[in-house]
Amino acid sequence: MSTHEAIQPTLFVPHGAGPCFFMDWNPPDAWNAMAAFLRGVAGTLPQPPRAILMVSAHWLEPAFAVTGARQPGLIYDYYGFPLHTYELRYSAPGDPALAARVAGLLGAAGLPCSQDALRGFDHGTFIPLKLMFPTADIPVVQLSLRRDLDPQAHLDAGRALAPLRGEGVLIVGSGMSFHNMRGYGDPRFGPLSDEFDRWLTATVEAAPAVRAERLARWGAAPAARLCHPLRAEEHLLPLMVVAGAAAEGCGRRVFSDRVLDTTLSAFRFD
Repeated sequence: MSTHEAIQPTLFVPHGAGPCFFMDWNPPDAWNAMAAFLRGVAGTLPQPPRAILMVSAHWLEPAFAVTGARQPGLIYDYYGFPLHTYELRYSAPGDPALAARVAGLLGAAGLPCSQDALRGFDHGTFIPLKLMFPTADIPVVQLSLRRDLDPQAHLDAGRALAPLRGEGVLIVGSGMSFHNMRGYGDPRFGPLSDEFDRWLTATVEAAPAVRAERLARWGAAPAARLCHPLRAEEHLLPLMVVAGAAAEGCGRRVFSDRVLDTTLSAFRFD
């Protein structure tokens, strides 16, 4: 680590609905506050990151995997959106050396991780990054989730990756704090999302040991399975990785908004 390298925070950010920030929506301002939050993230960092490790809800593998390409392409893994949203570009370079470092740290912690030299960035990575770092000049590596969705394994993975923060790497979990497709736009889910969000915020802000214990059993939280249905909780799991990577750092909610009748929040750990 360079003596001038600041320790980066870790972040859990909402990535919206498909390419929602780059198209017309009804109502037109539905995603404006979230877009403004994402655009402001870079200005809150201690210094520009040397590289970014994105943990996206949209890549699940039997064991952890990391992108190893020098110039990853894009995966337009959203459906039924306007044609121009399939022409969006994000040309950030990959970082094979960082990918090897990630795989090495996870492997040393007993969490096997393969390097995928062919996979590109899915929309959980490139859509928020287009707002957060629009110049696309910072190397990006994407880490998968593990298909078993075991919260403890993802907390452990984050702990293993914590040294990267002192090496100039920004670790970002990209998901949604509420993700029940049947609940979006249904006013009955508003109070349920509020209840879970209160629990999630209190958990993130708890002492690190308490935070980890509560996140490991998040399914017992109020309204948890109505906000993240069983076996479909992949949009919450990136939070476990960034919380684990926070180590003894403090967490807090840094954004919250009402979108599609549900509460959606972002969290930061320093």
